[in-house]
Amino acid sequence: MFFGYRTFKTAVGAGLAIFIAQWLELEFFTAAGIITVLCIRATKKGSLEKAWKLLLASVTGLLFAMVIFELFGYHPLSLTVLLLLFIPTLLKIKAIDGIVTSIVILLHIYTIGTVTWELFLNELSLILIGITVGLVMNLYMPSIDHQIYDDQIELEYQFQRILQEYSRYLRDHLDDWDGKEITKASALIEEGKAKAMRTIDNHFLRHDDYFYNYFAMREKQFIILERILPFISGVTPTDESKKLASFLDRLSAAVNPGNTAQQFMNELDDLNEQFRSHELPKTHDEFVTRAGLFYIIHELEQYLEIKQNFLPDDQRTKMIKFKKKAYRRK
Repeated sequence: MFFGYRTFKTAVGAGLAIFIAQWLELEFFTAAGIITVLCIRATKKGSLEKAWKLLLASVTGLLFAMVIFELFGYHPLSLTVLLLLFIPTLLKIKAIDGIVTSIVILLHIYTIGTVTWELFLNELSLILIGITVGLVMNLYMPSIDHQIYDDQIELEYQFQRILQEYSRYLRDHLDDWDGKEITKASALIEEGKAKAMRTIDNHFLRHDDYFYNYFAMREKQFIILERILPFISGVTPTDESKKLASFLDRLSAAVNPGNTAQQFMNELDDLNEQFRSHELPKTHDEFVTRAGLFYIIHELEQYLEIKQNFLPDDQRTKMIKFKKKAYRRK
């Protein structure tokens, strides 16, 4: 049975926290392990945020317990009153994520039946041990850059296939495409953005949002590719549609992280001018086709402008080209 690094960190962290609390002879030492488990998250920032909420909620719970139980006694009605006041307070201070740990602390005090300085230090020590061990265990996060590079390569391949299928239809009017590349591209964009956000949340001292911006850029382009699909399917083969098909073939071959948009924008402008110089459509079908082609050109201009506004990272562009060569060899 195999397990991931997060499972390993959770198991080791919980055991270590309990060992430390037990070695210090703290009451309810197993609570330190619970707190550690709750602190270990998928990202460093997520772990730090969770730790802060646990600490805030637990200390607030200690203060509430000291006041409510000492005023009204240690019985179920007092606990009910405490929770009625405590839970809205956690919502107010935005620490509701720490409610599980804080209630465990409250029940410790309820079980002992008195509030002493020693008990207060005991509970505070459990909280600090659990949080500290959890944060230490979460210091190491394996890089997922190689996964993101792979998603980037696969997404660009799907974009190439979509543009090739559009070209094939404009040139030959073949309608045997099942559109699976569109579904794959959509899923890759969502996965890529999620992984890129994880990478951002695993760095405190630098904010590297290249990958997230890249997938966000592709998402905008993908919306355009989806939007022109009905107009592609509404075009009948003409000399003009074949010229646009050739343009899409060239555009497909140039899908990469670098910025080659200006070259294709110039080509598209020339193509637009050529179409405008042609004689007017004589039939309804010709009119529909010409209008559809102009709309597709307009949308492709937006597609290229999105790419032009994206600032590529030269080092990552070289890396993706290198990995693409290895990908093709496979």
